[in-house]
Amino acid sequence: MGGISIWQLAIVGILVVLLFGRGKISELMGDVAKGIKSFKKGMKDDEDETLDTARTERVATDHPVADGPVADRTEPIDVTPPRKERDSA
Repeated sequence: MGGISIWQLAIVGILVVLLFGRGKISELMGDVAKGIKSFKKGMKDDEDETLDTARTERVATDHPVADGPVADRTEPIDVTPPRKERDSA
């Protein structure tokens, strides 16, 4: 009581096929499939656009563009360790 049996589902399925016809149902399913494909494509395009924007922003902040050649702006770095002065007293 209250449950839907397999026989009730079969009768409803047969009635739907009789009312709409086989061609109309397959056309409707084709439209549904096209909608799903379009949705997936849109989601992928949005994801790609977001990744491209994130990459562009990261590159812009990680590597600032210099006005002139880099060699003109750099100075040599002294990497020699400092000398220890000994007490001569």
